[in-house]
Formats: sequence, structure tokens, C-alpha cells
Amino acid sequence: MVTEVRVHTGRAVVPGNLTIPERAVALVLFAHGSGSSRHSPRNQFVARTLNQAGLATLLFDLLTPEEEAIDLHTREHRFNISLLAERLKYATKWAAQQEQTRNLRLGYFGSSTGGAAALVAAAELSQLIGAVVSRGGRPDLAGDFLSKVQSPTLLIVGGNDHVVIELNEMARHQMHCEVKLEIVPGATHLFEEPGALEKVAKLASDWFTLYLTRE
Repeated sequence: MVTEVRVHTGRAVVPGNLTIPERAVALVLFAHGSGSSRHSPRNQFVARTLNQAGLATLLFDLLTPEEEAIDLHTREHRFNISLLAERLKYATKWAAQQEQTRNLRLGYFGSSTGGAAALVAAAELSQLIGAVVSRGGRPDLAGDFLSKVQSPTLLIVGGNDHVVIELNEMARHQMHCEVKLEIVPGATHLFEEPGALEKVAKLASDWFTLYLTRE
């Protein structure tokens, strides 16, 4: 069952959707990317797959409605990785304090620029974050934080998303943690091809299950 929550992210309070399956031992926080929100059908699809695997999920808006309105015209916030990472860190600390989630192990699922935000936040909260998955992400935008990430990281890129493959490979070489690059054959940036998003969801589910649910 999806519970509507209000997530405190510093000065901003943003809406979120929290789903906790029975006997869940881990929670995955979603960091969406450019011009997206908790209503992203792609992230919701991945979240449902994680829920079916017994993982709790939190999808929340990284930007307030006012910031979203500005970003639609200027695109100034979607590439503000420090702002997005800061919101994600606050949401992580919020989850660690809530009665229903405070005992759950934590992971991040980031997409597009949210992939960079997830890696920056994981680098700064290394003791809290057990795993990271990036879908069609821009890990290169995490810059110097890449070398500080300790969480096992899975980078998923579409096989036809050639520029982003190159950026992910560059980022992978800067990382010192366990990191794997998975290329989904025939997929483009949004993984809209038949079966592509299912492949992403399965890869993410397996990664989080491996690193967040084992003793």
C-alpha cells in the first residue's frame, strides 16, 4: 500500500510516496532527474518491481512546486547537483528518523541527473547507504565525489545511448568502490523499447537484493 508522506528536506517540505512491503529490511530512495517527479511512470514501474522483491521504496519530489515552475522555463534546478544531493541527504536523514523506516537498510536509485545527486549523497553519507543504482544517469556530474563513493554501484545505460555510455565509462574509471556498468542492448536514453525497462528493473532489484538484504 502506498502512503502519502511529507518529506522534510531542509527548508523545503516535499510530498512523497512511501511503500513498505511486509517483512521489508531495506528502503530504496529514488532521485529522479531532469524535469521529472515522483509521478514518473518509469520510476514507478521500477519501484513496483522492487516492492515485489520485498524492498520498500520512497519516491519524492526533489523540487518544490515553485522550483519546478521555474525549472520548466530556465532548467536551472535540474542540473544543480548540489541542491538535488542536499535534498536527497535530508530525505535520507528523515527516513532514518521515522518509526516505520528507521530500522531499514538504505539504498539510492537515481535517474538522469538524479544519478549524480545519488552518488554525491552516497559519498557524503557513506555509512548509511548500502547500494546505489543509476539508470541512464549522468554520474560524471558528481565530479570529485566519484572517488569518495564507497557504496556498491550499478550503472545502467541503454546500448544506443552512446554519449551517456561514454560518460558512464569515464565515471566508472574514477570510482574506487565496487562498480559495474550494465548496458541494455538496443535501448535508448528513456528505455522505452519493449522489454528495456523490465530489464532495468530486474537489474536494479537484483543489485539491491544482493547488497541490502544479505546479512
